[in-house]
Amino acid sequence: MRSQGQVRFIKVSSRIQMGAAALAVALLLGWGVSMGAMAWAKYRADADRSSLLQREAKVAKSEERFAAYSDGLEEVADDLNRRQQFIEDMVSALPADAREGETVTDSSSEAADTIEKVSAAFPEAAELARIEARQIAFVERLTRFADRRAQRAEAAIRKLGLDPRAMVRSADKQAMGGPLEILATSSNGEIDPRFERLGLSLARMAALERGLESIPQVAPAHVEMVSSSFGYRRDPFTGRAAMHKGLDFRGPTGAPIYAAAKGRISFVGRKSGYGNVVEISHGNGLMTRYAHMSKFAAKVGQKVDAGDVIGAIGSTGRSTGPHLHFEVRINDRAVNPRPLLETAPDVLKEVRRVPELARR
Repeated sequence: MRSQGQVRFIKVSSRIQMGAAALAVALLLGWGVSMGAMAWAKYRADADRSSLLQREAKVAKSEERFAAYSDGLEEVADDLNRRQQFIEDMVSALPADAREGETVTDSSSEAADTIEKVSAAFPEAAELARIEARQIAFVERLTRFADRRAQRAEAAIRKLGLDPRAMVRSADKQAMGGPLEILATSSNGEIDPRFERLGLSLARMAALERGLESIPQVAPAHVEMVSSSFGYRRDPFTGRAAMHKGLDFRGPTGAPIYAAAKGRISFVGRKSGYGNVVEISHGNGLMTRYAHMSKFAAKVGQKVDAGDVIGAIGSTGRSTGPHLHFEVRINDRAVNPRPLLETAPDVLKEVRRVPELARR
């Protein structure tokens, strides 16, 4: 390096060079392993879906059900009772509006074929075959309904600029537990893949709709009072360019601060630069942060709904005056809260029009 007429040399030893090369190789290997893991996970998911479709096609064949009736009516009746219990458990988990207008119409052609064969060979079992056909038709109808609701929720999440797949993955990784109770629709402990598909569709629908409810949809303070937006700005203390990872709402000390969405209080206390802070975990990796508070109105572990008061505006921490600093973070990465606050209410209002959409 030449400086003021002098030439200086920087020597890099062979040990440092080898260390840098080893680090580069390790990073490349780590990247390759992570990409391979992602590809393997996608392959397994596609393979599982393909396997389920193949099993569905196999079990739908009328010849298989005809053989089941031939083996014994008592076992068939037991299977039907188990299926009915499965259906009732699934339906009871749905909200009232989800069941509105979702009645059974008719069965598939394979079910009709089964009824015809059973009625001809075992007239006394004809009614059991009709019951089974109604159950299958009902399960398939519920599955289609759950898929429609999941698609609407997924489209709404995408409209808000978020990734619905990430929400579903996060829902699968959340803390859960309890005794193992294997679902079965037959006396041998197996489950009809059409019933399994219903369970998976309902689980996906529930995860996406929970994700929608966790999206910030209520302004934590008056939107008209936004004094600093998300992005680059001139720092009020140093005057230099800096990144601002939230929205600032100016207001008088003591003005209420509202929870932006349904969730659980995960932190109450002080953080460097933020002053008095409340953080709310909304699930699916989404968290909102409320800073510079003058007082708290929430405690760790408390469940809150959108619009609940959680504290008051103040000027604690690195602040030039009373205001609320509001952040939205997804997997600890800050995102711009403004599009969510401005768009979410209308998007959620449209998605919640379930009864009307379900009848279309």
